[in-house]
Amino acid sequence: MPQEISLSDVKNLVGTEVGTSDWITVTQETIDKFAGATDDHQFIHTDPVRAAAETPFGGTIAHGFLSLSLLSAMNYNCLPRIREQTMGINYGFDKVRFMTPVKSGARVRGHFTMAEARFRGAGMLMVTYEVTVDIEDERKPALTATWLTIIQFDPKDRPEDA
Repeated sequence: MPQEISLSDVKNLVGTEVGTSDWITVTQETIDKFAGATDDHQFIHTDPVRAAAETPFGGTIAHGFLSLSLLSAMNYNCLPRIREQTMGINYGFDKVRFMTPVKSGARVRGHFTMAEARFRGAGMLMVTYEVTVDIEDERKPALTATWLTIIQFDPKDRPEDA
């Protein structure tokens, strides 16, 4: 279970790995549901027989955007909770690279390093994470990303030294 920290503790975490998530199994059912939600039914994701016969992957692979979308679950699983936070917002990505396909049935997990944390306005903290998503028993990661998030809080809770 992730620990709880205060806004004033965040600056001490910059430059450190702040969490590694539990493993998540990427099932064919998950891939199929993602295909339905995004209307991306390319056979490399949804047709195990054809993908085994016609691709170098030996079967179906997850959509890159599915692997990326799992960062939210990984985040909730391992990053410290900020006591004063009222809401978290996904601000976007500065860089995403899909390194290795995630095969159906594979397990993935995220490593989060806090690269930057800076206050914006009276009640917002922008946190930038360098993220790597590993695939169990694979040498190269599924993806690497620079992820920007915003932590919203009541301005009265802003640390005095911020």
